[in-house]
Amino acid sequence: MKFKQGTKRKPIEYENELVQKWKSDKTFEKSVALRPKDNAFVFYDGPPFITGIPHHGTLLTSVVKDAVPRYQTMKGKRVERVWGWDCHGLPAEIFTEKKLGIQDKRDIGTKISLEEYITTCRDNMVQTGNLWEDTIDRIGRWVDFKGAYRTMDKDFMESVWWAFKELYDKGKIYEGEKVLLYCTRDATPISKAEVAMDNSYQDVTDPSVYVKFKLEGEDTNLLAWTTTPWTLPSNSALAINKNLEYVEISVDDEKFIIAKNLLDKVLTDEKHQPVKYKTLRTVKGAELIGKSYEPLFETHKKLGANAFKIWHAEFVHDEEGTGIAHESPAYGEDDYVLSQANDIPWVLNTDESGFYTSGPWKGKQVWEANKEIAKTLHEQGVVWKIEYITHPYPHCHRCGTKLMYRAHPSWFMDINGQRTEMLEQNSQVNWFPEHIKHGRSEKTIQSAPDWNLSRDRFWATAMPVWKATDKHGKEHVKVVGSYAELKELSGVELDDYHRPWVDDVTFTIDGLKYERIEKVLDCWFESGSMPFAQYHYPFENVQKFENNFPGDFIVEYVPQVRAWFYYMNAVNVGFFGKTPFKTALVHGT
Repeated sequence: MKFKQGTKRKPIEYENELVQKWKSDKTFEKSVALRPKDNAFVFYDGPPFITGIPHHGTLLTSVVKDAVPRYQTMKGKRVERVWGWDCHGLPAEIFTEKKLGIQDKRDIGTKISLEEYITTCRDNMVQTGNLWEDTIDRIGRWVDFKGAYRTMDKDFMESVWWAFKELYDKGKIYEGEKVLLYCTRDATPISKAEVAMDNSYQDVTDPSVYVKFKLEGEDTNLLAWTTTPWTLPSNSALAINKNLEYVEISVDDEKFIIAKNLLDKVLTDEKHQPVKYKTLRTVKGAELIGKSYEPLFETHKKLGANAFKIWHAEFVHDEEGTGIAHESPAYGEDDYVLSQANDIPWVLNTDESGFYTSGPWKGKQVWEANKEIAKTLHEQGVVWKIEYITHPYPHCHRCGTKLMYRAHPSWFMDINGQRTEMLEQNSQVNWFPEHIKHGRSEKTIQSAPDWNLSRDRFWATAMPVWKATDKHGKEHVKVVGSYAELKELSGVELDDYHRPWVDDVTFTIDGLKYERIEKVLDCWFESGSMPFAQYHYPFENVQKFENNFPGDFIVEYVPQVRAWFYYMNAVNVGFFGKTPFKTALVHGT
């Protein structure tokens, strides 16, 4: 073809013309419709948060999400490519709160009504959709936007209710209390997988304090080390390792007990120069077990017989610190487990936003008081010395707030009970790169704790749990698995099953009034339910779902191995006994 001067156009003009030709000719739709349903290649598309905007990472994934289905289409496969939207959870809530000028959870229900807040969240969920569609068109990707599923849609949420009830009835969901990573701004537990997913650890500088705990009836102090002085007002125990060797020494007429191997590290001044000391005697760790010490604060003296004693703990070592651990069971994972095993009482002295509810620092936020507590106790002679250390510490991946560990009542999925099955299913997946199979994916499953499913938030699928208390104080639980079941129980049918409207639904069974608990579901439970919830299974499209499960192919960037891929495995192994995808491709960040 001979070139004619003046006919060359800008690349974007060719691009727009081709996109419009595909749309007017319905090229993508025909590529699906012309191929038989019984020769399908099933591709699951991981839903982006609708509050975000396309970026290089999502576009990189999109190229693969187009290339593989396009190749399978060219081989004669029927490849339906349905878009999806993640609409719930903290990303959506924080997006809304920034627009409303909300500072933290306490503003919801005070500065703005819950109904207005939820309505605003819903309205915000449709704002960036057009930008995504335009961008996906521009890179030439074929996908069905019109039939997209949204996790906030009524049908999708009902399938999530069904999944929750199924797992509950199988004994795989239980209510309990554990120490969890907790965001004080959002006043809710945070998933460890989410924090690890995009490495939400930031370097922070904290006071590192050496605290004197005086043995009862003696003039000797156990010297314990902590980088969280804000937990000292809730101390109720000390932990040592009975197999370690300790030494009693004297420094300036004060007697301290410290792990023998840590003497040289501990006994330095604040300029890191050696401190002169005298060795008095060697003490076996086992000799200290069961001894009592004097509480740091008068307010906690009446906690009970097992309070303020020394306990053995395997997690105590002599590689750092002093070989003696201060225990605050409400604010430490190991501390809590130790307290449960030994009936050690504990103190929860902060509210849901991290403010002290009692003691000298009442009304102050823990991180604001952290350095003040260290300095005050140092002035009082309780702290022997203060050092400052810079170390990586977890922050909320959604709002950037420094997290705390906190005992919290929650609902959990029993991962330990199906861990072996999940590992077996993981080994059946065609992972690419192959090292992911027995590397990151397998190790995630091996080390995963029971999954904290509940969140103390607002814009998410409401947990379908109603409770009643009888005259004897016994609690009764009713888990609802469908809107029809709820209507049968209550006579109520809703247009919207979000909070606050679903909160108002009550019903009576055997004379007891049942009210819904206020918790909502972790939005990863919704994402994990995507293979069946996108079809409103089991309420409709049963055959279509069964014909499309498990999927043939998924692709996301590597942190999703710990997140979406893992959660899909957990949910679907839970009641189908199999992982929902056959091939998983993982690319870098």
